[in-house]
Amino acid sequence: MQRWSSVSALRLSLVCLCLLFTAACSSILRNPVPEQYHLDTTVLGRNDLRIWGDRTGFEAYPLAALESSAAIEERYGGIMHKEHHYLAISGGGANGAYGAGVLAGWSTLGTRPEFTLVTGVSTGALTAPFAFLGSDYDQQLKEVYTTLDTSRIIIRRSLFSIIRGDSIVDSTPLSRVLERYITDDVIAAIAREYRRGRALHIGTTNLDAGRPVIWNIGRMADSGHPDAPRLIRQVLLASASIPGVFPPAYIRVQAADGRTYEEMHVDGGTSSQMFLYPSSTDWGRLLEILDVQGRPTAYLIRNSRFMADFDPVRARVTDIAGRSVQSLIRTQGIGDTYRIAAISKRDGIQVKLTWIPADAIRDPGEEVFDPDFMSALFEFGYQRAIEEEVWRKVDIGAVETIQMD
Repeated sequence: MQRWSSVSALRLSLVCLCLLFTAACSSILRNPVPEQYHLDTTVLGRNDLRIWGDRTGFEAYPLAALESSAAIEERYGGIMHKEHHYLAISGGGANGAYGAGVLAGWSTLGTRPEFTLVTGVSTGALTAPFAFLGSDYDQQLKEVYTTLDTSRIIIRRSLFSIIRGDSIVDSTPLSRVLERYITDDVIAAIAREYRRGRALHIGTTNLDAGRPVIWNIGRMADSGHPDAPRLIRQVLLASASIPGVFPPAYIRVQAADGRTYEEMHVDGGTSSQMFLYPSSTDWGRLLEILDVQGRPTAYLIRNSRFMADFDPVRARVTDIAGRSVQSLIRTQGIGDTYRIAAISKRDGIQVKLTWIPADAIRDPGEEVFDPDFMSALFEFGYQRAIEEEVWRKVDIGAVETIQMD
């Protein structure tokens, strides 16, 4: 074992102290919302474009604001007197290629329904707009998950930039990807579907408040506000921004004092890996008002494995921390599946789940986003879908069995 000299130890101590001093004294200046105003901020001049994901009494559709059945019919005619199908897409980074492949294969099979509600978190937030708009957007979805490498998603920062900044990498390339694919035409298409009554919801985490936020992307798209497209892309980027690794999204809001402030939003997976709707929602009443036909089905795409791999951890801080976070995310995903299964059973919704099985191709780990791996995983999900091996019905007791697969 090599011993350090007292000089070497002193030098190391001085370097560490300098780094800590620099980090403590250097940070990005921002204008956070004062605590007394943070519950009542608005975006784009409106207070109906997002809600707290843990708020009691949330309604996905503001039926209470409509005074008559005729008004409800006019606003939600596109989803009334029909079957309902819902889709929730989880986080998973590059593993999002699996869910993209499942959706494309489902289209080829010819049995993919139109989804009444689509939700997305993290990489699922990047998939969700295309899933919402339907099979015509499968090619764009495939391009995003099979042709982009690490250099087209992130730029690695220097050590000095990391110490003085808010993240390890720069996500400017990913912002450009969103500008390329989430075009004004795509946003206009989302607005048209919103006017039919369909819903696209994206989850982020307000890090200042430490709470989940659900954004109504369709309502934002239909707002007519000139800044809506930029904000939609910013929300999608925020939902996919792993805190500390990717920069947070600083979203401008207006407070009750008439001033403009910034909220810090990061990966929706910080709050939950997957969501359908808050448990306080009276979904059964919603189904009754909309005269939904048959029993609704919620499809859950879990872009991850349920079973952990055995992998001895080196006795090093970064390895221990990384493995711990990996375990936390996996078990959080299992918990989210339990939660969705429980509230769906309560509300008369059947649940079908897909996840990456243990025998699927594995990430070689050489790149953060490896297009060869992602292409192979996309193809794996595609084949599972067209061979009709992708969905399993889920009830509360079934989740324990799924963990063992």
